[in-house]
Amino acid sequence: MMSGKQPGKNSVAAVRRRSVSWVMIAAVAVVVVFAGSIFGYVYVQYSAKAEGEAAVAEWTPSETNRDPARKIPGVVAQDFEAGKHVTPAQRVNYDASPPYGGPHDGAWASCNGVVYESPVRTENFIHSLEHGAVWITYNPESVDGAGVAALREKVQGQQYLTMSPYPGLDKPISLQSWGRQLKVDRADDPRVDQFIRATRTNQYTHPEVGASCDALGAGQFDPDAPPPFDPNPPGADAVPMAAGNGTGAGQGNWM
Repeated sequence: MMSGKQPGKNSVAAVRRRSVSWVMIAAVAVVVVFAGSIFGYVYVQYSAKAEGEAAVAEWTPSETNRDPARKIPGVVAQDFEAGKHVTPAQRVNYDASPPYGGPHDGAWASCNGVVYESPVRTENFIHSLEHGAVWITYNPESVDGAGVAALREKVQGQQYLTMSPYPGLDKPISLQSWGRQLKVDRADDPRVDQFIRATRTNQYTHPEVGASCDALGAGQFDPDAPPPFDPNPPGADAVPMAAGNGTGAGQGNWM
């Protein structure tokens, strides 16, 4: 016969209770860690979204933030008189290159996401700026294929955006809206998107709010056969910046 005492029911129950307790503690710990991970993920996502919205708001025109482009480093601003038209045969003696305001052709360049592969007459683009468009230009000798592709991706199919090469540009890339200009070295410069958001159809900075950017077509401005860019100096008979209107008879009533 065995002489030792058999474990009592109370001892077995106590061991089982201790085992169950540790299992519960481990389970609770897993739940706490999982909940913490979920909370952390949600918090990070919410913080990132809030930061993104704040960044967007900083460059979005509003009643209390009418001209956010002026806060972008490198932006130059100038006031221009609107509605000053010239004929298709005339050139304007612009005071900036590329220009970003002043007298312009009575026909605007189609500017609803059109990417022009060849340089186009400047006077038509300036009318597009008057309508609220942003015109992106680049020096074809200093922007590589990847840079051009990145710019094209921003423009193609987008309302009130257009793009063309601009020979002789003193910086690789220049963005123009009516009365505002920004020149940068790279397509991935964050100021590019800031400028677009701050100026495109900004009702507080361009004169013809709601005006069209649609193609005018053959006989006026045809995006499939646009008037070419003239790299030569405008000449002694060019229209000065202070002039316009009356030289393009009948065209001043185009929006």
